[in-house]
Amino acid sequence: MLSYIARRIVIMIPTLFLISIVCFFVIELPPGDIVSNRVQELLLRGGGDSAAQLENLRERYGLNDPQIVRYFRWIGRFLIGNMGYSLHFNTQVADLILERFAMTTLVAGLSLVFTWVVAFPIAIYSATNQYSIGDFFWTTVGFIGLAIPNFMFALILLVVFFRFFPDLGIGGLYAPRFVGQPFSVAKLLSLMAHLVIPVVVVGTAATCGLIRTVRANLLDELSKAYVITARAKGVAEGRLLIKYPVRIALNPFFSTVGWVLPSLISGAVITAVVLGLPTSGPVFLQALRAQDMQVAGAFVMLTATLTVIGTLLSDILLVIVDPRIRYE
Repeated sequence: MLSYIARRIVIMIPTLFLISIVCFFVIELPPGDIVSNRVQELLLRGGGDSAAQLENLRERYGLNDPQIVRYFRWIGRFLIGNMGYSLHFNTQVADLILERFAMTTLVAGLSLVFTWVVAFPIAIYSATNQYSIGDFFWTTVGFIGLAIPNFMFALILLVVFFRFFPDLGIGGLYAPRFVGQPFSVAKLLSLMAHLVIPVVVVGTAATCGLIRTVRANLLDELSKAYVITARAKGVAEGRLLIKYPVRIALNPFFSTVGWVLPSLISGAVITAVVLGLPTSGPVFLQALRAQDMQVAGAFVMLTATLTVIGTLLSDILLVIVDPRIRYE
């Protein structure tokens, strides 16, 4: 097992190197750059002198250098923890990401807990009561949840809460009067109230998908010979269900649990924009629109790195929960 982990870590190095190349050149694929965009904006506003000064920034920040030179300069700084300076946000990229990291992690973490708490009991109930009224009901709910995009669900909830609960001030993570204020008990209560919609919206699609996956795998396990044999030997139904079929039916869950790590950085971009959440998703979208390579590249590289690490953690978890799996 240790040799397998060591090999995977070694393979991660060229994998991330190739990802960084694709990331850099895809982000720079559209014509122009952040300085060109600013120059164009100032020209439209009649700021000719300022536009000329901004044009000089191309030389200052090395934007006139060949792409290959800029790539190695960017990745070299990234490897030592220097993510660069954002011209669009006028701050260090690392500080910008850390500023949004706490709220992104909070929303992603609570959404994950919501998904697990809701999905597992429903999936087990549906599988053990196949074709019952409850199974049909949760199957219908699952399909509806998968069919409705998160941002549309967010819009629906915003309209409902705004119409029937206007005093709550839904939108964002705080009531307007707490924005920029020091942390307090009242601000904490406002945060908890405003977290309900983001957590439900972000967690709904994942919950519905997990219900369908776990139900299908559990139905497959319940029909196998070892379950029939255990029942014939008098093993209690609850103990039999939890110890054997459920444990194995969760393999698809553990194989993707590592994908939670990238969400700690990326967040739900469109949903965050719709709900006005101060998470990292809207920042990433703004960076792409402004062609801010420093911010966009940092987000993509961090997301890719966490995806690779999360995949390795998922593989290790599979070995722990399922003794049939072995890595040599």
